[in-house]
Amino acid sequence: MSVPASPTQVTAPRATSWLPLIVVVLTQIQASFAVNALTVSMQGITTDLDTPATSVGTAITAGTFAMAAFILLGAKVGARFGSRRVFQIAVVIHAVAMLAVALSVSPAMLFVAQASSGAVIALIAPALVVFIASNYNGKQQAQAIGLLAAAIPAAGVLALLIAGTFASTIGWRYSFALVALLGAVNLLLSFRLKKVDAQPLLAIDWTGAIIAAIAIILLSFGFSGLNSWGVVLATEQAPFDILGISPAPILVVLGLIMGQVFFLWIRRRQAAKLPRIFDLRVLATGSERAVTACMAIMLFVGTAANFLIPLYIQVVQGRSSIQTSFSIIPYTLSIFVASTFVATLYSRFPPRQLARAGFIVVALALTLLAFTIRNDWGQFLVVVGLVLLGLGQGAIVALVFNTLLSAAPKELAGDVGAWRGLVHNLSGSVGIAVISVFAVGVLSGIVATSAEEHPELPPALISQVNLDNTNFITNEQLADVLAQTSASPLQVVAALAVNADARLRALQISLLALAFLALLAIVPAGRMPGRMRSELPEKLEPDDPDAIVDDTISDADEDAAAVAFTPRKDSA
Repeated sequence: MSVPASPTQVTAPRATSWLPLIVVVLTQIQASFAVNALTVSMQGITTDLDTPATSVGTAITAGTFAMAAFILLGAKVGARFGSRRVFQIAVVIHAVAMLAVALSVSPAMLFVAQASSGAVIALIAPALVVFIASNYNGKQQAQAIGLLAAAIPAAGVLALLIAGTFASTIGWRYSFALVALLGAVNLLLSFRLKKVDAQPLLAIDWTGAIIAAIAIILLSFGFSGLNSWGVVLATEQAPFDILGISPAPILVVLGLIMGQVFFLWIRRRQAAKLPRIFDLRVLATGSERAVTACMAIMLFVGTAANFLIPLYIQVVQGRSSIQTSFSIIPYTLSIFVASTFVATLYSRFPPRQLARAGFIVVALALTLLAFTIRNDWGQFLVVVGLVLLGLGQGAIVALVFNTLLSAAPKELAGDVGAWRGLVHNLSGSVGIAVISVFAVGVLSGIVATSAEEHPELPPALISQVNLDNTNFITNEQLADVLAQTSASPLQVVAALAVNADARLRALQISLLALAFLALLAIVPAGRMPGRMRSELPEKLEPDDPDAIVDDTISDADEDAAAVAFTPRKDSA
């Protein structure tokens, strides 16, 4: 007599091949590598194209803004015409754009190519979520989402290592030729992906898409211009001014107004049961809005820390890009590990507990870094701080994305994917802009105070070397400036000491400010859902969004679920 199979044997899901995930991760690396490679290759580009570094920065900004502006539209276009087909076309266009960057003969060509690549990434990013949903279930799906989040920092390190090596040896153009080649590989592998049917009945809200794009572009340009154009009063670098006021805060205010117009438009379309570019049921409950808040705060803090750490290594320590990339490898690897393995904790702890723990770890790590960074990057406690920061950051980024996908109606997972891309880009750009303004402001205050404590530094010399209009520069750069003045050896030593002390203290205070912000995030983390829900459907965009049976769990239900989730101490 045969032994009947156990229920576990009968119902155990069959593991799916990891090939679709390989395509997803490689494509994310393709998109993220290109942006990081531009930054690393800036010196070679400025020399070859005879253009200032600001032109390269403009090209980078154009690509990022184009991606953020059209990400909501990208999710709908992919569903309307078929995610795999749109993905394949977008990958080809991105590869051609990267080839155009490699062959650029003018700043204008570089700008157009980079802007085009950013626009098509808006089509690629939502498709990656679709491929995960259509190829993976259960635990594999959660692990795949974690690896998708981990691919972004991994691409950054690869860009530093590969693009940095190419820029200093065979030339910066080969980095972008390599990205174009990777695009060809991803195109070939994409034919092995499960085909996702097009939805010809899906209507696209073009007006909502345009309003969203305008709001995002205004906010992005406004925040990115805060440091160079002025927080309130316009600087000499500002393209224009209104009664002496910087255009940066004006653009931010206009962007916020257009954001309100966007949500007003969406609410009216939703009340009239008309197609809309974004479904507000993604943010229907306090729990879902809390997840978004946690996502935004973590991406703000993480991106700002990603800006401060290389700034510390390269400016305070005077190390090269290659040395910087090796120094932050422990940090990046810990992000990768946490993003990958946090899914194993979902069945044991509710999201709100994991999020709270993650933000506490991030705050402790930033505090540890603030009190231990010196001129010796290899010291043990600094490395520990970096690893802890990466573990907390990686776990939270993967957790909040998984939780929001789980909390929203399953049929709106495409909107969740687009929302995640939008929040990621906006929070990242705002994080860099705000921490730059904050760090430079603190640096200016410290330099001004320190200069008063050094009578050997007369006001004329301070004005001559521009110490009263501070920014983060190395001691070598300051020494070169002082060599062109009449400064005495005693004054040179004093100015270098002021610069070294002010830089380090400004970075320490900035890290502490980020730690405080991470602690504040514990409040919205406590409002996150009390449990994870079922996996994603294969069809992420409904033809008629109002035909969805809204199974969103209320805040009260989530609180009850959290209580039920927590095991009693007296349980067996």
